[in-house]
Amino acid sequence: LLKAGTNAVGQFEFSAGNIVPVGMKLALEPHIMGGMACYVVSLVVWIMGLSRVEVSIAYPMLSLGYVLNAVAAWYLFGEAVSVTRLAGIGIIIIGVYIVARS
Repeated sequence: LLKAGTNAVGQFEFSAGNIVPVGMKLALEPHIMGGMACYVVSLVVWIMGLSRVEVSIAYPMLSLGYVLNAVAAWYLFGEAVSVTRLAGIGIIIIGVYIVARS
């Protein structure tokens, strides 16, 4: 969502006189608002997870964010997924599975 929001706003230049107008434009972009809402939900879920699971189990689960990010980038933005990236995704999934089973 954040990427879609910055794409919707378009290119901009960061300068001292431009920071407030660009900041407002970004802050009011619906995609950016949605992305920030996702961050808030993610934080709440993370805190709830930490209250129920050991940190040594919960923290490796964050690695799944890399997997979800790669899938979303491919699906939403048509980004290429190379064999190397797929191998890395596979390693992450296997690692998280091993940690979850321990």
